[in-house]
Amino acid sequence: MSNKAISLVLGSGGARGLAHVGVIRWLEEHGHEIRSISGCSIGSLIGGAYATGKWNSLVKGDKMMAAIQSKIGTDLIEDLPIKFTAVAADIAAEKEHWFQSGPIDQAIRASVSLPLFFTPYNVGGVQLIDGGILNPTPIEPTLGDDTDLTIAVDLGGPIMKEVAPEPEEKRSPWQQKMDDFLDSMKSSESKPKDQWDMFYIADQSFNTMQNAIARIRMADNPPDHLISIPRNKCGTLEFDRSAEMIEYGYQLTEKQLSGKI
Repeated sequence: MSNKAISLVLGSGGARGLAHVGVIRWLEEHGHEIRSISGCSIGSLIGGAYATGKWNSLVKGDKMMAAIQSKIGTDLIEDLPIKFTAVAADIAAEKEHWFQSGPIDQAIRASVSLPLFFTPYNVGGVQLIDGGILNPTPIEPTLGDDTDLTIAVDLGGPIMKEVAPEPEEKRSPWQQKMDDFLDSMKSSESKPKDQWDMFYIADQSFNTMQNAIARIRMADNPPDHLISIPRNKCGTLEFDRSAEMIEYGYQLTEKQLSGKI
């Protein structure tokens, strides 16, 4: 198969989004060129790191915004070598907000603002939250791309019958940097133990809503290839399973795309 120019859509879903890293790695290793990325929530974070070329420089920061600014940067989206869109949601106007220009740190911070876990992010007087509440797998920003294929990674795929964690292995220095950076993205305010049940219920409710919306949206604009990560493969906040999820994303992409693109 010849090398392809790819529009890549990276969906929302918390720690399951670490599979995005494996997908990107597979595409790169097989000679395909990612020319456009549209991401939501964790998809905007992973996609933004790739688009800015800060792919291997993620290290621990003290707070989310400081981590994004210092390690992904404040580059203007319109100046990036890859077309990039981060999708957030305007809660007052009840509509999507597409970041396709302006500082990338603000775009990502708004897009990852998962309700109950992170506070809304104010941009120009507009309160923005996680775009997954309206468009968990944002294909629409890629519809006008001059590329060969659109590949979407949906983090709310069908439930697996059995999910067994893989044996823990020694992490590479790069993996340690990724894990430390992701730790820094979590809220700096710890939650009392008796609140975690509430957050679990809210998280499950949010996932259910996202999955239903994603199915409807993708039926209207189906990608050329869809990679579905089972929604019970990894919990939203299980960032300690990063090595497992990255490898899972790589192997699933190999299984679904090898010989097809």
